[in-house]
Amino acid sequence: MWSYDKRLQFPVKIKNPSPQLAKIVIAQLGGPDGELGASMRYLNQRYSMPYAECKGALTDIGREASEMFHSEATAFFDAFATV
Repeated sequence: MWSYDKRLQFPVKIKNPSPQLAKIVIAQLGGPDGELGASMRYLNQRYSMPYAECKGALTDIGREASEMFHSEATAFFDAFATV
């Protein structure tokens, strides 16, 4: 038997919550048109691709999209780390 305790890795103190900003961040990073969604679509499509050349291209594009997600998330959290 085990128990799962959901807790944050670092303590978070939000002084001024902004639902509008949260909506923008979620839409950009994790929404249906965000970088993470695009990356997952490309990487999933590669498994049904019959041509090796195209499979490699989908892998490269999916990896690039995931790197874009990482760089956008890093820039966002670095910008608001001092707030």
